[in-house]
Parts: sequence; C-alpha cells; structure tokens
Amino acid sequence: MDFSRDFIALACDKGVLRFGSFVTKAGRTSPYFFNAGLFDDGASFRELCGFYARAILAAGVPCDMLFGPAYKGIPLVAGVAIRLAEQGVNLPFAFNRKEAKDHGEGGTLVGAPLEGRVLILDDVISAGTSVRESVAMIRDAGATPAGVVIALDRMERGTGTQSAVEEVRAMFGIPVVAVATLADLIGYLADSPQLAANLDAVQAYRDAYGVAAAR
Repeated sequence: MDFSRDFIALACDKGVLRFGSFVTKAGRTSPYFFNAGLFDDGASFRELCGFYARAILAAGVPCDMLFGPAYKGIPLVAGVAIRLAEQGVNLPFAFNRKEAKDHGEGGTLVGAPLEGRVLILDDVISAGTSVRESVAMIRDAGATPAGVVIALDRMERGTGTQSAVEEVRAMFGIPVVAVATLADLIGYLADSPQLAANLDAVQAYRDAYGVAAAR
C-alpha cells in the first residue's frame, strides 16, 4: 500500500528506522533497528497517528473502541483517535496505568469503559507480552478483543517456527494489522538509491530468521 512506503520514508527521515548492526532482545544481530519512541515531536507523531488511522480504515476490522497499553500505547491511542475522528470515525478510547491508583477514581484503566469490540494499538509485537496483558484486561472487563494494530511487523521467527505476530493471531484468534512489514521495507530499499546499500544485509537477515510467509 502507498501509505506503507510513505510510513517507511518518514521513519527513515526521522531516524526511527536505522541501519547498521544492532543486537535484538533475542540476541540476533540485526541490520536494522526500529524505535517508534523517536517519533518525538508534534509533526512526526501526527503523521504516525495518521498512518495508523489509514491502516485501520484500510483493514476494515470491526471495532467499537481503541485501547493503548502503557506506556507507548498511551499517546498513540489518543493521537489515533483524533486522526480517525478527522476522517469521520469517532471512537472512544482507553489506556491503562502500570500501577493501580488508590485514590480518586482508582483502578488501572483511564478513559472510556472497555465495552464491545476493542482494538489494541501498540508499536511492535516482540514477545507478545503487552498483547496478552491487554487481552486479559479487555476480557476481564467483559469486552472482546477485536485485533491489534502495530507500526512494523518484523516478520521474523520467535522461539518456534512462527513469528511473534503469527503467534498472537493463533493464540487469540484475532487479526494483527501492521502499517508496514519487513517485505514493505525490502521493497522500499530496493527502490531507494540512498539506502540500497543496506538491501543485501536486510534480505540475508530475512533469509536467516524470517517466517516462511515472508519469503
């Protein structure tokens, strides 16, 4: 999709997506590194939330509200709700605290009550821990997880033969929508004279660690 390539271009320009040699949490040496926390000014963050909104609308996942897991999901869910409202889709949103508040309204949830079909927004899925915790909170409230939306699907194996995204799909039976994937990144590198020098390394990494569907 055009917006996937536009998102990768923004990520590269902002330094959110970098190339070189990086050690991942899994101990792998990756030729690229993605840090969504570096969308750290108003203009780029607004664009980021706009890409999420476009991905949600393009995917057509039925949902009644949005949920952002602490901490990165908190500004994300608010920003995406605003960008969706600009498109005429006005959805309630909520997020959680890491620690329960023992005064005022109390509890761990802030925002709209978790009701109906709840779409989870996060930056990436690595171990899937954040998604599991979010799904548990949603179900505990009597609501239904509708799916997960992330910025980048690295399309690489976790501990088994599936990617972290595939594991989430299989475990919870919900769709996972990515603004962009590793396949989109490889396509972008192939067409970018400034970044083409990184293409072979990224392709080799995918050949070594990618899931079958990514090849």
